[in-house]
Amino acid sequence: MIKTRLLKMMKQGTRHVFMSILWQWLGLVAQIIIVGCFARIIGGTYAGKLDTKHLVIYLAVALFCIFSRLVFDRLYTEASFEASVDVKKTMREEIYSKLLRLGSSYRSKVSSAQITQMMGEGVEQLEIYFGKYISQFVYALLAPLTLFGILFQYNLRAAVVLLVAVPLIPIVIMIVMKVARKLLDKYFKVYYGLGDTFLEKLHGLTTLKIYESDGQAAEEMDVESERFRKITMKVLSMQLNSTIVMDIVAYAGAAVGIITTISEFLAGNMTLVSAIMFLLLSAEFFLPMRLLGSYFHIGMNGMKAADKIFEFLDLPEPEAGKYLISEGPYDIRFKGVSFAYNKEETIKDISMDIDAGQLVSIVGVSGSGKSTIASLLRQQNRNYKGSITVAGKELKNISEASLMSAMTAVSLNSYIFHGTVRDNLHLGKPKANDTKLVNILKLLNLWDELAPLGGLEFELAEGGANISGGQKQRLCIARALLKNSPIYIFDEATSNIDMESEEIIMSIIRKLSKELGKTVILISHRLANVVKSDQIFMLDSGSIVESGTHSQLIKKNGAYATLYKKQHALENYAGGAM
Repeated sequence: MIKTRLLKMMKQGTRHVFMSILWQWLGLVAQIIIVGCFARIIGGTYAGKLDTKHLVIYLAVALFCIFSRLVFDRLYTEASFEASVDVKKTMREEIYSKLLRLGSSYRSKVSSAQITQMMGEGVEQLEIYFGKYISQFVYALLAPLTLFGILFQYNLRAAVVLLVAVPLIPIVIMIVMKVARKLLDKYFKVYYGLGDTFLEKLHGLTTLKIYESDGQAAEEMDVESERFRKITMKVLSMQLNSTIVMDIVAYAGAAVGIITTISEFLAGNMTLVSAIMFLLLSAEFFLPMRLLGSYFHIGMNGMKAADKIFEFLDLPEPEAGKYLISEGPYDIRFKGVSFAYNKEETIKDISMDIDAGQLVSIVGVSGSGKSTIASLLRQQNRNYKGSITVAGKELKNISEASLMSAMTAVSLNSYIFHGTVRDNLHLGKPKANDTKLVNILKLLNLWDELAPLGGLEFELAEGGANISGGQKQRLCIARALLKNSPIYIFDEATSNIDMESEEIIMSIIRKLSKELGKTVILISHRLANVVKSDQIFMLDSGSIVESGTHSQLIKKNGAYATLYKKQHALENYAGGAM
């Protein structure tokens, strides 16, 4: 019922939980004193033995305790709030740190939808669990024992009856928990599945509309939403029924305590003052446990959310590399490299040398393994066989931070963030001045296009939705150039853009190698872009079938030459048709 691992993680938050329990307990003590004062006032008045002095004292003490209880209640609320804030902050930091430790390959182990749900709804569930449920759980055990410790002095039988009835509520809670655990497992499975489906359909909405499949997608969403509605109603029904049972137990227990108190009073075994105290405090035996019952279902959700988060935090992490690559030459060597997705090899026994300062192109038809090589170099996929070295160091043993500082990758899916043009460019070089930024935009023929829109202050939409595909890709190239890393990977960076933008980008890519001495790997399906490469590797079904310069491969008249001639003929035909 309490996640000890969570408590150990929340060092600061645990202190707030302890303080919230203390303030609740002090509030109970104040309540007992208030009841004691009023019981003595009523008892003394009934017996005609209450003088003015004692009346004033009792009223003063009662008023002081009422004020104190208000203060304790406020302090409890503040402590609860601080505990909630701490658990949200700490857990989100833990999730984020785990993502950093998993590195760029995290998507192979957990979906973006799950991360979003954990960081959002999952952590929010923990807020109430940690801020309210845990403290209430401890207080619900402490309160009856405190009351028994005081009331048994007045009448042992009535105090025992009240104390014995209290555990009936946690027994009910434990029974409900067994039923609820399986139901909540199913609930969260459906909930996360719905989130995955929704995000997938949202990201692919344009594609769905192009193929007129948005209606079918909406129907699929309706089916999953209906499943979620049904499981939600089952959870709510279970919660309502268990709440009714706990209410019955609580009120029945209080009723038994009241009946016992009255019978003991009538039998002469209890004074009027004692009877009044029992009558007024009998509900206090059950209210904390009853309130725990109301938090219970929220607590169960919190515990399941914690399980999901801990399951993510316990994912095996790739062994962190220790080597740094801070000095050249930045050559890259593949020796007998193979890699498989789901046991099916995507690349097979690849061996190739990429010398520092070379422009090397990797080509082939779709599915031949080109992008897999790029993902291996970026450490997005680590479980390869064979050897990959960068600047003389085995790739597996290079720290991700060091590799990322030495390597910049630009792909078709490079992301433009919501913010100004300046903000996006500063990702490449945070301290670059405006003159540097403008010059880099001019280099890519972007400045004249962006200046009328606001220049560096132009506000870009999420994903660069308010600029063209060519402008977006050139902006990504500009950001990459600002980083000025020794190694560049361009993975289909010129796909799906206009010819003018493609020519500008290819001119920059060639300059990186020829004039600036960068190691450049160009992955492209369009062979016209790789003609001036120092070395070309032709892939087919995951294997290198040919390698050499463009002229050498054309003379071989093999797979490369065949594909090049087909593309050349198709482009000439399209040009003539225009």
